[in-house]
Amino acid sequence: MRTRPLKVALLGCGVVGSEVARIMTTHAEDLAQRIGAPVELAGVAVRRPDRVRAGIDPALVTTDAAALAARADIDVVVEVIGGLEPARTLITSAFEHGASVVTANKALLAEDGSTLHESADKYGVDLFYEAAVAAAIPLVRPLRESLAGDKVNRVLGIVNGTTNFILDRMESTGAGYSEALDEATALGYAEADPTADVEGFDAAAKAAILAGIAFHTRVRLDDVHREGLAEVTAADIASAKRMGCTVKLLAICERAADGRSVTARVHPAMLPLSHPLASVREAYNAVFVESDAAGQLMFYGPGAGGSPTASAVLGDLVAACRNKLSGGRGPGESAYAQLPVSPMGEVVTRYHISLDVADKPGVLAQVAMVFAEHGVSIDTVRQKGKEGPHDGAWLVVVTHRAQDAALSATVEALRGLDTVRGVASIMRVEGE
Repeated sequence: MRTRPLKVALLGCGVVGSEVARIMTTHAEDLAQRIGAPVELAGVAVRRPDRVRAGIDPALVTTDAAALAARADIDVVVEVIGGLEPARTLITSAFEHGASVVTANKALLAEDGSTLHESADKYGVDLFYEAAVAAAIPLVRPLRESLAGDKVNRVLGIVNGTTNFILDRMESTGAGYSEALDEATALGYAEADPTADVEGFDAAAKAAILAGIAFHTRVRLDDVHREGLAEVTAADIASAKRMGCTVKLLAICERAADGRSVTARVHPAMLPLSHPLASVREAYNAVFVESDAAGQLMFYGPGAGGSPTASAVLGDLVAACRNKLSGGRGPGESAYAQLPVSPMGEVVTRYHISLDVADKPGVLAQVAMVFAEHGVSIDTVRQKGKEGPHDGAWLVVVTHRAQDAALSATVEALRGLDTVRGVASIMRVEGE
């Protein structure tokens, strides 16, 4: 074993960073044996230097992240600050000074991953980011390496624990969206500002990363269609149950049937209870991968939290350190296919539409005519009279597979009918 230690700079010491530092300290001997050399925490960049950080030598703490990332003696930089800046500048500086980088920064990778890969290639160093998607669940490495010889056709996943917890509570307790969100916040699953989670931004960034790896194509955050949870109602949850489904916020990355394009999207969807993802409860994550040779693969586990995320970071750290010793490099960006990313309007799937209609003869015929005029075939229809002082009925239509653009045109035409008082909800049906 080499006696000179490999030096690691830690940028950020919050929930994840502090756990990375703790594991590096408590498992130092094991890590040294696995890597082939000791690993030394050479510096920790923070914003608040006066905060007590158990187990971390105060002499290592600095507020000058730029100087730490640019130190010539640093072998690997671990970036767990998050956000676009200063993370982008710090990572690029680390590359320029010969350090490999391990990051959990999904937002930056989804926004500017190709530039980071190009910079790492230029300076002959590694960029690892297993922790950026689904925390401890091994997913990035299997897609980049284990399935590198296969053709991945679809990646379907629950990649945000907060939204899965909210939907699980709505289904299991009958709570409304606001009540379930309040519970998630009280338990620490949701941030004080839950926008990134409940509006789908977090899942969309992960979808961009997964689609890029799976399809060997550069996919940016702007390429991902995104919808959040705000419109999901208790009635949607109940309707899904009647269909033998559950509601999940899904990240879906698909190769077109002709193989000439890909799509990436995040939105709530009804999922059959027979699908493996339907049983994923609480704040857990799971990703279902479909490929030509391997067939169907399921990856499941905790998708957030300090310890799970730190586990993924440490796995990447070991790989980066081993490469430093051997002079080798891990896989870089694979974007040779450069398939176009199709807009949401070209996506083909099934739909569940709930309409508030007048309860009188001929309504169903009018509605059916609108669907037919736009080339959307109806699978089932259920009508139920509304309870209360006002007359009317609920009309629930489930379609066969159709293009999203055709469904959108159908809904706009339905809103123009005198007999349709409102379109209560529209939800896609996936995983069949």
